[in-house]
Amino acid sequence: MTGASIDSHTRVIVLRHGETDWNAGSRMQGQTDTALSARGRWQAARLAEALADEEIAAIYSSDLQRAHDTAAALAARTGLPVQADPALRERGFGIFEGLTFDEIGARWPEAYRRWRQREPGFAPTGGESLEDLHRRSVATAAALAARHRGQQVVLVSHGGVLDCLYRAATGAGLSAPRSWQLGNAAINRLLHSDQGFVLVGWDDTRHLESAADGTF
Repeated sequence: MTGASIDSHTRVIVLRHGETDWNAGSRMQGQTDTALSARGRWQAARLAEALADEEIAAIYSSDLQRAHDTAAALAARTGLPVQADPALRERGFGIFEGLTFDEIGARWPEAYRRWRQREPGFAPTGGESLEDLHRRSVATAAALAARHRGQQVVLVSHGGVLDCLYRAATGAGLSAPRSWQLGNAAINRLLHSDQGFVLVGWDDTRHLESAADGTF
């Protein structure tokens, strides 16, 4: 991107939704429409406070309520509407959804092995493969970023989508083991241009390190 004008770039803040009870219980959510937990709502409020003074042109969110409600907390601080996009949804996990990791391993040991080994073309019955998720996630984020050249946008989504965007920005392969965090309500920053995404900052959780009321 050497020599490119800053007006040809979009600053992109990508956020994973706040915590849910299923997150805390290691239960597979996928595209099941779960709600934020009490902790997740607190995280969303802290996140909104941390980003309240940023220049933001638009807020886009998955239409699943855990992401949309996280985005709504920021929208309330900025006065911007939340623009829901189903293409920002989590990976579809089909028959895995609603089960804990241990339950998946016990019921379908071979499918569990292929999932945990990150086989790019493997899809649980009724779900998506990593390849499908990567294509959807990166194409959607790129299209939304391209609408806002020279501006900054927020995308509120899910761990699987954020993982794909991190890999797109760093060149990590789909089957490479994950060595980065995908924390609930952490702040992650990318830069997008016609050449793709580059990583600016990842997993900033300073706003979550202490609670004003001591609850969390």
